[in-house]
Amino acid sequence: MSADHGKARESLLAELREHALVIGEVTLSSGQTAQYYVDAKRALLRPVAFRAAGELIAAEAAERGASAVGGMTMGADPLACAAIAAEGGEGLVAFFVRKERKEHGLQRWIEGPELDPGTRCLVVEDVVTTGGSTVRALERIREEGLEVAGVTSVVDRLAGGAEAIEAAARAPYRPLLTIDDLYPDRPDK
Repeated sequence: MSADHGKARESLLAELREHALVIGEVTLSSGQTAQYYVDAKRALLRPVAFRAAGELIAAEAAERGASAVGGMTMGADPLACAAIAAEGGEGLVAFFVRKERKEHGLQRWIEGPELDPGTRCLVVEDVVTTGGSTVRALERIREEGLEVAGVTSVVDRLAGGAEAIEAAARAPYRPLLTIDDLYPDRPDK
């Protein structure tokens, strides 16, 4: 990681700590209960975290040889947009995977520019717990004839999602941060 990327990572971490980490009991999308929640969009939809995440994701896409970046809507949406807007994001396009096929218009599963079969994609997610939504996105991306170059998330909660994603992706998975970075003194550590 270059010094510039180290600064971006530190900025992203500071923004997530200030705006996204919520302490208190919550039910996660997996149905599990946790004593804290990472509402990453609270940070990612602010300029500093948006730019930092975009820089880091664009660098990851370049390293993986990806020309498209995206994933399951809604978690991937700000990340894909940040990556194509970032310095280093030139040449990238963004896409979003729908949770359900659009019933009118072109009835597409994947929204954004038309992607040729075999397009190398970096799949992104904001927060990974079990990896379920990322795995669904990976399945849809492959069904559409696209290649998965790699997967990244902003925060991995270290709750088994990495293993599920790596098995489904058959490509490298690398989070930008883990919950150990974000909340090292959490009660469930």
